[in-house]
Amino acid sequence: MKLLQGLNPEQRAAVELPARSALILAGAGSGKTRVLTTRIAYLISTGQTNPHSILAVTFTNKAAKEMKTRLSSMLPVNINSMWIGTFHGLCNRLLRAHFREANLPQTFQILDSGDQLSAIKRVMKAQNLDPEKFIPRDIQNFISGNKEQGLRAHEVEAYDQFTQRKVEVFAEYDVQCQREGVVDFSELLLRCYELLSRNQALREHYQERFKHILVDEFQDTNPLQYRWLKLLAGKNNSLFAVGDDDQSIYAFRGANVGNMQELLSDFHVENVIKLEQNYRSHGNILDAANALISNNKNRLGKNLWTSENGGEQLRVYEAETDVDEARFIVEEIQELKREGVNLTEMALLYRSNAQSRVLEHALVSAGLSYRVYGGLRFFERQEIKHTLAYLRLMENTDDDNALLRIINFPTRGIGARSIEQLQEAARINNTTLWDAAARAGGKVTAFVGLIESLRSGIVGLPLPEIMEHVLHHSGLVAHYESEKAVASKRREAEERLENMNELINSATLFVHENEDDSLTAFLTHASLESGEHQAGDGDDALHLMTVHAAKGLEFHTVFITGLEESLFPHQNSIDNNDLDEERRLMYVAITRARRRLYLTFAQRRMLHGQTHYSRVSSFMRELPEELLHWITPRVSISRSFQAGSYETNSYAKAFNAVPMEKAPPAPSAMWRIGQRVFHQKFGEGVVTGSEGSGTEGRVQVNFKRAGSKWLALEYAKLEAL
Repeated sequence: MKLLQGLNPEQRAAVELPARSALILAGAGSGKTRVLTTRIAYLISTGQTNPHSILAVTFTNKAAKEMKTRLSSMLPVNINSMWIGTFHGLCNRLLRAHFREANLPQTFQILDSGDQLSAIKRVMKAQNLDPEKFIPRDIQNFISGNKEQGLRAHEVEAYDQFTQRKVEVFAEYDVQCQREGVVDFSELLLRCYELLSRNQALREHYQERFKHILVDEFQDTNPLQYRWLKLLAGKNNSLFAVGDDDQSIYAFRGANVGNMQELLSDFHVENVIKLEQNYRSHGNILDAANALISNNKNRLGKNLWTSENGGEQLRVYEAETDVDEARFIVEEIQELKREGVNLTEMALLYRSNAQSRVLEHALVSAGLSYRVYGGLRFFERQEIKHTLAYLRLMENTDDDNALLRIINFPTRGIGARSIEQLQEAARINNTTLWDAAARAGGKVTAFVGLIESLRSGIVGLPLPEIMEHVLHHSGLVAHYESEKAVASKRREAEERLENMNELINSATLFVHENEDDSLTAFLTHASLESGEHQAGDGDDALHLMTVHAAKGLEFHTVFITGLEESLFPHQNSIDNNDLDEERRLMYVAITRARRRLYLTFAQRRMLHGQTHYSRVSSFMRELPEELLHWITPRVSISRSFQAGSYETNSYAKAFNAVPMEKAPPAPSAMWRIGQRVFHQKFGEGVVTGSEGSGTEGRVQVNFKRAGSKWLALEYAKLEAL
């Protein structure tokens, strides 16, 4: 059959499965989209079903469009007769068809995020809730999060009075939406699920119609999405699920990797086919990914392989500092460019958005064009622009744009009407907004007082301390810290706080690199970096992105940066003693590379404006030594390292010497700056300095729990890790 030509044996077995529920474990780069679309075309071409009986669910409109395009080239049928789309898109289609049964008007409208927030604010105003105490966006996340768990307001447990008030807003918000004939995105799926649950005739109609339900990226489904699929599948239909438990990295969005195990038992799945042949990467890259992910518990299990050769070893670079790491990466990019690799074929991946700042600075300095994929460039991020607006207004009170940005952020009760009156007063008197604000009363006067207090508070402070002072005394840090208390906002708030700390690091680096280290000079620098080298559409540009944003993409060359303990894996996962999802994230990062993969980390990294000593990521220990090629640092050793017994490539030597878990105690002469050690009382640490030698000497160790300690070599009793 022509349709099946070119499929490997496992792909073909998946396509030709009988009409029973199945799970296809599709590894990275194994051709899962081809299998899914060919399965649909095969079912129709062989007469087992018709287009009318197909329901295919994806997670993005882009994926749905690609599926339709491929099917159009395979089948001489009207693709539009099939139901192919995202969960939200398909639920919208079903609710439109049955608006009366769903208790909705025929022309119901869908609220986007901004419209939903406005609707919530109206409810809060009617209930006389203080927006400073009950932050509208927090309540928006509270409502959406509960809906995505399948909960209505009356089903949410309120453990305290504060939560009870949010539940009351939730309930009244639903009443208001019903009255106005509108739904938000979370409502689409929940309303559709409720409709099918209570309406037996309608449920049986769609169960009879959709004999074949196919789901892409099944590992990303949340509990409500899985319940919706189970309702439609009923007892007799086949659920053909394609997914990869090793690439389940969206728990923070509610994804439940356990749905894959539940599928096996709920649908009595007998057919589990593993797509393990990879068509993307060279063998060494896949071997590294397999070795890493084998450390995870409760996997369904598979092993990627390729018919291609092993290719290059993974290149490992140990930098002295994060700045040196960025410099090395830029040099390698320039060399690759000379070899004919386009910038668009290269990607820089990092665990946290805050890490992009040092990389962006190095790229701008080198004149390399880049694009931040799935996010904003560092100086364009909301929290950075807010901070810079405070600094700009403190430096120049005539800056109306800066004033408008921060006059009510964080929220201080200055509403839109007050701002309009301020603008009108400035227009009538031909003055700046600051002059008009100085003559206003109430909360506007308090804002003026805050800016004046900030201005007087930074007199004589060095630039990094100016940043820290403004971040804390403006209320920005407190605002984002309060958002961390909201489960659905925690991850975003943590990233914003990390970015603000990175702004302090940026100021510290600026002081070291520039003779003019004034606030005015730094603000000019920030403006230039935010505007230069922004790649246009179609330009050859390097890709910068978090590992989360990289899922589904592939590149000739990939740099995985910041491979240090507490960065990658992230400290939150270490604290929770749960590294499985972090390891899956690292697995995703590795499998983005086709031909060349760099793994980089730094011995020292600037955090909160101060230098901190780092430990190499524990994930590095899980990669087979024979797959790694350690690159000697190109940079000269700084004085602080020359003063001690530091040796270049200390981590590489630790890897090559003995297994890290079984290293014998080292004599005092062997202690090197950057070396990981263990002390019976203080625990794990990193050597950061030394004085003298033998029984007369001492060593400085920065312990993870106990902080920095000087220990006499004669009595230190340290063990190498």
